[in-house]
Amino acid sequence: LARGDCDVVAMTALDYLADLAKCLLSPVATDTGYCGFEDAMERWVTHVAHTRMTHGVVHLIGNGGSASVVAHAHNDLVKACGLRAMVYQDVPLLTAYANDHGYTQGYSDALSIWLDERDVLIAVSSSGASPNILTAATVAKQIGAVVVTCSGFKVDNPLRQIGHLN
Repeated sequence: LARGDCDVVAMTALDYLADLAKCLLSPVATDTGYCGFEDAMERWVTHVAHTRMTHGVVHLIGNGGSASVVAHAHNDLVKACGLRAMVYQDVPLLTAYANDHGYTQGYSDALSIWLDERDVLIAVSSSGASPNILTAATVAKQIGAVVVTCSGFKVDNPLRQIGHLN
């Protein structure tokens, strides 16, 4: 970078951090309508506690950066909370399903084997529009599991329409 470019980088970084702070200070939580973020967190804790009591499993899915988020959450849920939890990022399994049934079915096919009605699915998608995440969340809801979504960009994204708690 030339010396003058440093100011542009600094402003870009400051803009990014300002946007990030704004997002962190204004989360939107929904169920069938808008609910307060604090209420949503209490509901999340209740879902997790119920899952633990019934010996259920927390299942986590995401693509790309969201896969990293769910991998970290998986680690915390298992190690710090003592919960049974699974992530669906095993490359051979995921690519086998994608090869045989298409990437859209990658997570949902595996979930249809492992997930049951006492479980929770955490589906993370920045856009809330990833076809494989939407299909998996729909399958989880049909099975009777609680679906918790974490998405961004637009409040009216399709994933939010599927989740019990968003």
